[in-house]
Amino acid sequence: MQPEPGLRVLGLDILAHYMESISLQYPAWYLVFCLLLGLVYALVLYYRDKTFKEQSENFSRLLGVFRFIVVSILAVLLLSPLLKSIITESKKPIIVLAQDQSESVPAGMKAETLKKYEADFSALAADLGKDYEVKQYAFGNEFREGIDYKYTEKITNIAELLSGINDLYSNQNLGAIILATDGIYNEGSNPVYLNTKLTAPVYSVALGDTTARRDVVLKRVFHNRIAYLGDQFSVQADVSAQNCTGSSTTLSVYKVEGANSRLLQQMQINIDRNDFFTTRNIVLNADQGGVQRFRISLSTIAGEASKANNSKEIFVDVLDARQKVLLLAHSPHPDIAALRQMLTINKNYEVKIAYINDLKVNVADFDFVVMHQLPALDNDATAVLNVIRSRKMPVLFIAGTQSNYVRLNQAQSLVSIRAASRNTNEVQGIPGKDFNLFTVDEKLKANISNFAPLTAPFGEYDVSAKAQVLLYQRIGRVDTRYPLLVMGDENGARVGVLCAEGIWKWRLFDFMQNQNHNFFNELIGKTVQYVSLKDDKRKFRVNLAKNIFNENEPALFDAELYNDNYELINEPDASMVVTNAEGREFPFTFNKSGKLYTLNAGSFPVGNYRFRAAVNSSGQNLTYNGQFSVQPIELELYETTADHNLLRLLSDKYGGSVVYPAQVLSVADLIREKTTIKPVIYQTAKTRPVINLKWVFFLLLAFLSTEWFLRRYFGGY
Repeated sequence: MQPEPGLRVLGLDILAHYMESISLQYPAWYLVFCLLLGLVYALVLYYRDKTFKEQSENFSRLLGVFRFIVVSILAVLLLSPLLKSIITESKKPIIVLAQDQSESVPAGMKAETLKKYEADFSALAADLGKDYEVKQYAFGNEFREGIDYKYTEKITNIAELLSGINDLYSNQNLGAIILATDGIYNEGSNPVYLNTKLTAPVYSVALGDTTARRDVVLKRVFHNRIAYLGDQFSVQADVSAQNCTGSSTTLSVYKVEGANSRLLQQMQINIDRNDFFTTRNIVLNADQGGVQRFRISLSTIAGEASKANNSKEIFVDVLDARQKVLLLAHSPHPDIAALRQMLTINKNYEVKIAYINDLKVNVADFDFVVMHQLPALDNDATAVLNVIRSRKMPVLFIAGTQSNYVRLNQAQSLVSIRAASRNTNEVQGIPGKDFNLFTVDEKLKANISNFAPLTAPFGEYDVSAKAQVLLYQRIGRVDTRYPLLVMGDENGARVGVLCAEGIWKWRLFDFMQNQNHNFFNELIGKTVQYVSLKDDKRKFRVNLAKNIFNENEPALFDAELYNDNYELINEPDASMVVTNAEGREFPFTFNKSGKLYTLNAGSFPVGNYRFRAAVNSSGQNLTYNGQFSVQPIELELYETTADHNLLRLLSDKYGGSVVYPAQVLSVADLIREKTTIKPVIYQTAKTRPVINLKWVFFLLLAFLSTEWFLRRYFGGY
């Protein structure tokens, strides 16, 4: 086979050539027997044959040669000879050119300097392409193939770039990485301490300006994304200043409402040194529901380099979703304290404790009621139960020694307790295997049976078919089918029944064993969460992954439509109109995916938005209203001083060097001088049976056909 000058494999230029040889699976001297077999066969067939006596003597010899060749080759093929091909490939080194496309790059360079640099960087790529395989990438928040020099990325993540290059080229001949950036990163880890196994040198092109200019910067603002209506929440503002000694600035907090802004707070900051940094804590009131927009700003000082980094807007989603929980008890009990301590951990609950014999609250004002040992022997709580039943309020019953079991059985139908006397059992909980209303941690399941025993009534228990048992009773060492904790739906509301008192002992036991209350909080917390949750019976609803989007990410929506049997459908077309703060409308149509609706509305400008989704199903016009906000990403504006020291550390770590924009063309010479950056030669061995070669078959066919033709032509057949 003739050598080929080159191949194109996996996008790489490869110089390759082939070398082939034949190997046998038997000793080579077996070939002698193959030749002898062919010779004997030919002699037997033609040596004494008088068929062609009228022809010349050489004619029989020619036929004998044909037969000798065919038989010898067939005999050799029986020895299973293999054809071994050795492919030698020479792969060029890969040179990766990575260009920072973030907004901070042009901010730190003059326009003419930047333009010349871009031309030189493109020329560098062309020069390296003569001897190497060049790959070009742009990076910011993430890296992508190709460089367009647009500088629109609002985030810089150098660590993500290096990790991505390592993933792509770790098993290839990666020669070098040319990293063009100002060294400013605002997302991801410090690239110097990145734990990657890059073996290629990193040559850094140091862009930007390292001069510390006179500037006041609102560096970072830390805040909760979610607050609850009526609460206060804190905002932490980090303020820095360079070369501003003796100046002062005013930190102002505004609430932005459409096109207007209202001043909430102000505080003066005196700058007493050139390298200045301070932190200010701001406390704001969540006095209005929905996504609230605030602006934190610093007043400018004389000679300031940039005013764009003096302010920042934050968005806080104020939830008006607290559930009012009433812990209604027959009398004071440690269980009430344990429940209150667990519930108050969750900001979603507003807890109130009341006693049935001195009830001063309106039960109808609450979203969820815990009835501890109620109905009781001396107070059947009829009025409270009537309110719960009429308003279909979720309720959790906790039975105890003061409970009136007859009235308890009438108040709910999930479990029936028939206690002939006031005797009790000490019981522990064992998980029910068929419970599927919510998931329970496997470690909790394994440990719950070891918790301290509760006090349950002695008697007979019956569980309704519509109920699910989370825990059964273990009495002593006997696992019974008596329920301990039961949940289910009843008349359109969720109900739970704990058939024992003393859960305060579980909380203490959990802390004694684990030094925390995690198991107790999960078990009781998930029980309360399930029972207190009101089902959303709307037939059409729209879901957002979050209510606050960044300006560089798309707004994604999912919608669900149910028929009268509450089965998911999506036959009708669904639409949505998004409206900004100025009243401009953006219409969209949902896509159908499976039995759901999906919509990628793309990215929106910074601001607050309302949306109204609509669908017509079975002659009914169903709508769903909601809101979301888009917040700005201004990370690139808050740090404009280039960090060339980081680039030096990075290049030193990987055995490269740092150059400046005017020297960018010299990187090609630095790479060519590197003795470790050279083509890599690969050898690949490939074997195949000679018997599979088609040309061998046709060769044998040609000899046999020629022999047959001559014999037939000259009267041999």
